Amino acid sequence: MVRIPEETGPRVRARELGLPLGRFKTGKYNAITDVEGVLVGHSTIIQGEGPLRPGHGPVRTGVTAILPNLGNIFMDRMSGGGFVLNGAGEVSGMTQLMEWGLIETPILLTNTMAVGAVSDGVARYLVQRYPGIGDEHDVIIPVVGECDDSWLNDISGRHVRQEHVLEAINNAATGPVREGNVGGGTGMVTCDFKGGIGTSSRKLPEVLGGYTLGVLVMSNFGKMHNLRVGGLPVGEVLAEKFKNTPHRGKSYGSIIAVVATDAPLLSHCL
Repeated sequence: MVRIPEETGPRVRARELGLPLGRFKTGKYNAITDVEGVLVGHSTIIQGEGPLRPGHGPVRTGVTAILPNLGNIFMDRMSGGGFVLNGAGEVSGMTQLMEWGLIETPILLTNTMAVGAVSDGVARYLVQRYPGIGDEHDVIIPVVGECDDSWLNDISGRHVRQEHVLEAINNAATGPVREGNVGGGTGMVTCDFKGGIGTSSRKLPEVLGGYTLGVLVMSNFGKMHNLRVGGLPVGEVLAEKFKNTPHRGKSYGSIIAVVATDAPLLSHCL
């Protein structure tokens, strides 16, 4: 286990460093919440430090919730779709989403071995809010995505509980989105550096429709030499500098991207 230090000063985003990132302007928050009606919340679990003791910690994990339609997605379903590239990770509810072309639950992100607990937490939340589920209404399959945070987290201890799911959902809000070492991204690693949650948005000019596209990712993949920033092979330079620091040492993991837009698209376009 590697101890994750607390933040010691203000952090800036890549765009604030002047990196050339795209040709279109961002939305107000440069976040998925720039798409009207999208809310994001986190529940972050950081407990203990030192050597791994399965079932005890250290714990570096959490839950991230994305709520479309101001949280009213069950009663006001929206068009949705899915795409898998080279993927072996799990997204529960994806088969129904891609078959029906509809999304009817919040989208939750967490670690691999917490998918069941998070799905159960979302189901309990929705049944309490809509008691007719399974009777007056159809059954539900919550959409829950995962990445493997076992290099930093006591993943087999299964520390994610229903209260963390509810915390993430109840914390969901519009506006700026916390990034990095938060929520489902707490234990993630990308290109041998600390990974986690990231988000961005683009606002098309009016001549192209004026639509907004927002993305939130949970990133957990790659080796250091794979890292590119603004198209530049930064990782190849850094790999030599950091060759003696602890790292996973092999390229494994995945990335989940949740994309939202107000463009008038059908499910097969999404």
